[in-house]
Amino acid sequence: MRVPVIRKKITFIPDSKRVVARYFMNGDQRTQKMVSHIMLLNEKQVVDTLEHTLREFARRHRNISSIFFRHCEKIKGIIEGMQINYDKLSLERKMLIGSYCTMEYAIESAAIFNPSIVEDFDQSGLEKGEKRIILSFRATGEGHISSIVFRRGILDMNNDLQVMKIGNNIDKAEIVHKTLYNKERFLIKLAEMHTSDKYSTRIMQDLPQEFEYAILKSIVNKALCDPMIRQERRTALEEVIWLADSFYDLQFKHDSDITERVIFPISDSESRGIEDARFVRFVDDDKSDRVMATYTAYNGHAILPKLISTEDFYTFRVMPLYGTGAQNKNLALFPRKIKGKYAMLSRIDGVNNYLMYSDRPNQWNNPVIIQEPRYPWEYTQIGNCGSPLWTDEGWLVITHGVGAMRRYCIGASLFDLDDPSKEIGRLSEPLLSPLEDEREGYVPNVVYSCGSIIHNSSLILPYAVSDYSSTYGVVDLVELIEALKKSKS
Repeated sequence: MRVPVIRKKITFIPDSKRVVARYFMNGDQRTQKMVSHIMLLNEKQVVDTLEHTLREFARRHRNISSIFFRHCEKIKGIIEGMQINYDKLSLERKMLIGSYCTMEYAIESAAIFNPSIVEDFDQSGLEKGEKRIILSFRATGEGHISSIVFRRGILDMNNDLQVMKIGNNIDKAEIVHKTLYNKERFLIKLAEMHTSDKYSTRIMQDLPQEFEYAILKSIVNKALCDPMIRQERRTALEEVIWLADSFYDLQFKHDSDITERVIFPISDSESRGIEDARFVRFVDDDKSDRVMATYTAYNGHAILPKLISTEDFYTFRVMPLYGTGAQNKNLALFPRKIKGKYAMLSRIDGVNNYLMYSDRPNQWNNPVIIQEPRYPWEYTQIGNCGSPLWTDEGWLVITHGVGAMRRYCIGASLFDLDDPSKEIGRLSEPLLSPLEDEREGYVPNVVYSCGSIIHNSSLILPYAVSDYSSTYGVVDLVELIEALKKSKS
């Protein structure tokens, strides 16, 4: 007998009105021609053209004039290469040039899916049985480029969700690159990326044990300017910068609502998208807490597992994950340490569930297999659907299984609290399968989740519908745990 799931009548669907002002560069030659045209305008024509652009777009973006100015700064080298004194350009002319280096991008025009859910840091001013939550989604727009967006809401005592109003503008964060890198760990990650050490070692050998981002980038850029450089060496050097650019901090303005903050691809390692963030409220041994997430950075060719953390949803720290266990997709961090160590689920071979421990949240080695496909609906692969949930009876792990016709279903397993390599029980049938009206979408026949919580003795399970939209279901926790204990092999 299946454990019943109450599907709630709320749907998150793509909204093409949600746009960001994105940097747009059309190649050096075409950019030079564009700048030449603008340089022929007198100051009145510049002001009039800029004013017309601002009338059209200012209401759609917060402080778009500063965006235009920043985007003009990005082509300063091209402008100066045209024998133009950049510093003597008027502010209006710089902004006008910047407007031609800007485009709107609808971040969730194609899909809003693969949700996760965490408790908000602020739980003040609520009625009995209520909980304030933050939902994250993988938002996808033109070209299937993925980013992370958020919604805030309140779950009431009946597990009904009231979603807060969405803000009017979308904010991208200010980016601050990490200033110091550890050479030993940097070289280890390059080896894991299979970067040719013949070239990377030559670049790295003269650097100190702790080196600065600017120094590394200067050395690599100088080497890349060699007109006789071989393609193999160019690729290796580009991967060195690719890795360095994967460390950064994000800072959102405090006058932005959480629904207006988008974590958009920043570095080359994630140029084609940020995929499937699994957020979890992590409580350390000293009772301090933060929200952390693993996600997959994708550049169109390779994937790089990364870790993101925040204590306020304004400032985020982003870094790559290291180690033999930091491979493939589907990594999910436990919400607390186990016997003094961080713990992580993974699916390094693309088929089975693994467990690993670490003294550091970004260093993962020695994965141990804990689950293999057992039932027909998961014969292709089994993986997690987000971070494990602590219960009195054990770690509750929501899983996904892939079966015939690549149909994705959601299952559940229970593991020992002290030793989560020991499976207590696993549902033999899916907890959640695509209903007939959930089968159509960007990827048909899929239900999928990146994280759940427990509220009012219930499992709150957000899930995506065929990689297009999202909703959530509610499961009685006592009934689910009893079914899992009875299923013990």
